[in-house]
Amino acid sequence: MGRAYEVRAAAMAKTAAKKSKMYAKYSMLIYRAAKSGIPDPEINVNLKREIEKAKKAQVPADVIKKAVDKAKGGSADDYNEVVYEAFGPNNSMLIIECLTDNVNRTFTEIKTIITKNGCKIGVPGSVQHMFKSSAVFSFEGLEEDEVLELLLMADCDVTDVEEDDGLITVYAPSTEYAKIKDALLEAHPDLELLEDLVAWLPLMKVKLETEEDKAIIKKVLDQLEDNDDVQNVFHNIEMD
Repeated sequence: MGRAYEVRAAAMAKTAAKKSKMYAKYSMLIYRAAKSGIPDPEINVNLKREIEKAKKAQVPADVIKKAVDKAKGGSADDYNEVVYEAFGPNNSMLIIECLTDNVNRTFTEIKTIITKNGCKIGVPGSVQHMFKSSAVFSFEGLEEDEVLELLLMADCDVTDVEEDDGLITVYAPSTEYAKIKDALLEAHPDLELLEDLVAWLPLMKVKLETEEDKAIIKKVLDQLEDNDDVQNVFHNIEMD
């Protein structure tokens, strides 16, 4: 069928794999939120938040329903949030957030990805001090001054509000996440949050100078992305 067909088939397979991983990720998050309280999004705020994120990511309704029903059924599955820290080439650093039902398995898999690519796994706290845990929200349709006034009136502690070609980004301490989201959506219920997360933001960035270092970090990030337990990866690399 030719090379063009093979390329299309490979691209479709990769897309399907990414979708499958994304569905599994949100299914775990929804299940965990439902298990942590009452499995009803009208009562359980954390569950409602995870369902909203899943819908925004176009996760099918039946995947969401199965995750909630699984929690209602009293499943014994238990997921733990774990964070790993690593050092890459040229003093680069990574923070890897995972959600797993088997911490030993996940640690072994993450360590293998890191070390087989010539990088080093760090001990807890060895990397986090070079990052800041921050709530980050991005959206369009509002003015920078309007957003700042709205959040100040709601007594929110805001680090910064930036505007770039119509895109507003709000940065705040991670402890303000829920307060800021509630303030934004109470004032503008139809506001579409393009970014809505707690992220590890680097205090300083590094640049990879050699093609070899760039190839190493690309391989590491690709392999971490393919791991089912990895939820988010943050780094201090200034990407091209």
